[in-house]
Amino acid sequence: MNKMSVKDLKDLKGKKVLVRCDFNVPMKDGKITDENRIQGALPTIKYLLDNGARVTLCSHMGKPHSIFSKEFKLNKKDQKKVDAGETTAEAIEAKARKEEPAKLTLAPVAARLNELLGGKVTFAKDVIGPDARAKRDALKDGEAVLLENLRFHWEEEKKDLQFCKDLAYDAEIYVNDAFGTAHRSHASTAAIVEYGIIKTAVCGFLIEKELTVMADTLEHPERPFVAILGGAKVADKLNVINNLLEKCDTLIIGGGMAYTFLKAKGYEVGTSLLDEEKIDYCKQMMDKAASLGKELLLPVDTVICDHFPEPIDEDIAVETVPSDKIPADKMGMDIGEKTRELYASRVHSAKSVIWNGPMGVFENPTLAKGTIAVAQALADVYGKCTTIIGGGDSAAAIQQLGFADKVTHISTGGGASLELFEGKVLPGIACLNDKN
Repeated sequence: MNKMSVKDLKDLKGKKVLVRCDFNVPMKDGKITDENRIQGALPTIKYLLDNGARVTLCSHMGKPHSIFSKEFKLNKKDQKKVDAGETTAEAIEAKARKEEPAKLTLAPVAARLNELLGGKVTFAKDVIGPDARAKRDALKDGEAVLLENLRFHWEEEKKDLQFCKDLAYDAEIYVNDAFGTAHRSHASTAAIVEYGIIKTAVCGFLIEKELTVMADTLEHPERPFVAILGGAKVADKLNVINNLLEKCDTLIIGGGMAYTFLKAKGYEVGTSLLDEEKIDYCKQMMDKAASLGKELLLPVDTVICDHFPEPIDEDIAVETVPSDKIPADKMGMDIGEKTRELYASRVHSAKSVIWNGPMGVFENPTLAKGTIAVAQALADVYGKCTTIIGGGDSAAAIQQLGFADKVTHISTGGGASLELFEGKVLPGIACLNDKN
């Protein structure tokens, strides 16, 4: 990794530092239900505070309407409701202004940070307003303030120049430690540096770890290198499939996206999830794998049922059939036992593995066996193989199934991980200073 990190900074005492964190944590009734992202940010914040910096923390929370802005913006979902005549923009705005400040405030995060950091964190009730300015002006060496939700301002996502200047305020150093938003080109993730407002820009320990483990594994993997892709649609991972085929030795396909590949082989897939427009693409990828001498594995047997479970944890009747024998009136929902053994065997012989996307509807106990088998295989090679979970549903699955402590690295960014797997340059990384 050729980007500067906080460890490369000298003499931080008294320096004013703006840190972009990812505190977009799940909340219920005003309480944090999972503080993994808060814990992930602590090493960077502690390092800065211990070295005497005056730290301003900022983050988004959820996808609020722009309720604190002069310009109220509808999101796509609500715009459709307005277009359909179900409601009015005025009604949506009134409801948002009443409910969202309390639902999407970062105040609970600030309170928890203050507990974890020995009373050194205050909370600003706005982002660039008088309270934020006053709290930033009052900071002493080794203290921090967390600003209110960045996305209460539409200017954040639009990279507004004046907003960037106001957000930077008196900061001398910018630290990005929010890998989960590093693929977004927003004011706080990239533009504040791209506009030249803050010249010294480095990554925190969390992003440093993401880049060191994931990027280095992608570019310089110990072989055999196995990539496992699951999830719903081929369309979500077009460039990921293409890029990984050039890097890995074996590409394993599971989840809903497998049925488009099976259809491309000429198989009947019944009522399974199917990307009709991507059948030719799947053929091209299978041809590409063959031409590169890479192994592309598809399910050899499939767990089927006659409907999607509603509710998701419904006790559902299933059977297993060969993948080329799916009945026209049945739906593929998970990989079968033979496929689980096949996929596990490739993991067991690998030296590097990345995994993004479950093998089936893992939220249902009956349909989680494929995902559990992959997770177990990764746990089996722990310590002997570099194993990386690429965020999103895979990260949720590995946590839920109790294997989180048996993998090398679980990424904190679903979308950012996918774009890294695609070979894309992430704006929140590209803007940071290179070493030397």
